[in-house]
Amino acid sequence: MAGPLSRGRRYVVLLLLLSGFGAILFRLVTLQVLQAAELTVKADRQHQKTVSLEGARGTIVDRRGKMLAMNMEVPSVFGVPTALDSPAKTARYLSPLLHVRTDELERKLRQDRGFVWLARKLDPDQGRRLEHMSMDGIGVVMEGRRFYPKGPLLSHVLGFAGMDGEGLEGVERRYESHLHGEKRVIVLQRDALGRTVFPKGLTEQSPAPGHSLALTIDEVIQYVTEKELEDAVTRTHAKSGTMIVLDPQTGALLALAISPRFDPNAVSALGPDRWRNRALTDAYEPGSTMKAIMAAAAIEERVMRPNTMVFGENGRMTIANTVIHDHEKLGWISFAQVIQKSSNIGAAKTGMALGDQRLYRYLQAFGFGQRTDIDLPGEAGGLVKNPRDWGRRSVASISMGQEIGVTPIQMVSAIAAIANGGVLMKPYVVSEIRDAHGRVLKQMLPQVKRRIVSPETARNVTAILEGVVTDGTGGKAAISGFRVAGKTGTAQKIDPRTGAYSASQFVSSFVGYVPADNPRLAMIVVIDEPDGEAWGGTVAAPVFNRVGQQVLNYLGVSSNEPVKLAMVSKRP
Repeated sequence: MAGPLSRGRRYVVLLLLLSGFGAILFRLVTLQVLQAAELTVKADRQHQKTVSLEGARGTIVDRRGKMLAMNMEVPSVFGVPTALDSPAKTARYLSPLLHVRTDELERKLRQDRGFVWLARKLDPDQGRRLEHMSMDGIGVVMEGRRFYPKGPLLSHVLGFAGMDGEGLEGVERRYESHLHGEKRVIVLQRDALGRTVFPKGLTEQSPAPGHSLALTIDEVIQYVTEKELEDAVTRTHAKSGTMIVLDPQTGALLALAISPRFDPNAVSALGPDRWRNRALTDAYEPGSTMKAIMAAAAIEERVMRPNTMVFGENGRMTIANTVIHDHEKLGWISFAQVIQKSSNIGAAKTGMALGDQRLYRYLQAFGFGQRTDIDLPGEAGGLVKNPRDWGRRSVASISMGQEIGVTPIQMVSAIAAIANGGVLMKPYVVSEIRDAHGRVLKQMLPQVKRRIVSPETARNVTAILEGVVTDGTGGKAAISGFRVAGKTGTAQKIDPRTGAYSASQFVSSFVGYVPADNPRLAMIVVIDEPDGEAWGGTVAAPVFNRVGQQVLNYLGVSSNEPVKLAMVSKRP
């Protein structure tokens, strides 16, 4: 029979057991009920891994199918800081391989995290050095990287994609919604050892690739244009240069070149000033090239005819207490000669005969002061003030290309309208959007914006502009065997320090089309701040000549030169 002490021990043990069961029960209730949601999330984190997959970015080709932008599989290096014994030693080893500073790598590797990117989308040669690397806590995965096989060629049109594959400039940005691949998130399971268990049929779950683009640009024409522009900028020690080649009958761009160029494969060290598309963003005073537009307005409104006589005031005329000069003393000349000799006084008189309202209406009709709506990002509208804000000299100034800001794409589109019989077309650079199988999803067709002048007016202006090349300031733009129509421009730039026109800084330009009787090419050349002689006819016109000659030959456009037959004499 148990004594009182034995019975007390049983009670103590029983009490301890009940307390233990109570504690276990309380813990179970806490885990199963009170903390169920939180623990479920933690369990999922331990046993599941969410991965975001994205289909390959669509390619970009030129009008003949030449590859301009594509994708490459390149290595990316990551680290698992919690699995490293010596972050400092690992950082010192990886630094020369990844081209990343040691201190930066060590800072990442000392984080209390299970995953950190160390270097993403490395160059292929770096990838080859990492192929046989085997380090605990360091891994290599393959990622898609945008690659531009032609390097700097067409860089300002193509733009570039960022580290995450998103288009940041140019066509890459404008058509981002079409180019990027389908995004899909999948959940991968992990086993007890933390190894990923790939679900069956994962390959079938691969997201669809993005759509591909075909451009209106021709790689050969682009190469010729860039080379000749680059040579001109280098030769004249100019600040920059721009050249556009388009089809005046459709508005399709065949080439768009900016100098200096950049390599879209290596933009990390460059700033926006280098990759800015100056053909769309930079407005400039066009100078005498505006006289071609003013001439079209004057002839259409019957203010002038090609043979109308205009007095040149012997090279000097006072308007609104300011003096307008010509580069030569001219007396009575025809209106055609006003344009061919680029008379400022003749242009001012013509503008005043038109009047502010009609002049403003034609500026708008030709597209100045508004975007052309070309399918590229960043386009500026230029600067055309409302007549109510014009001064006493504004009509005269605008008629000779001052007090107005235009972009190269606006000016070449306007001259192309004259080449196209008076019809303004919308410029465009993408011709087709295709799916991954090459099927055409959308085809961009030429778009007429409006008729500006009559075909007769366009023919009269063309004849005048031909005279600029044969007998006027644009002689160096002449192309043997072809009729060329065009206009030179030499505009003084505003000195930001004084607010007045600079005596040493100019914009030299030439705009025109060829063949004049059946235009295939409309082109503009703009050279910013050439060193030394800055006349548009001396600096820009020769570039027009060299590009036009090569492109016409490449396109197989027939020359007007008669075929010369060699006489063969018979030997006795």
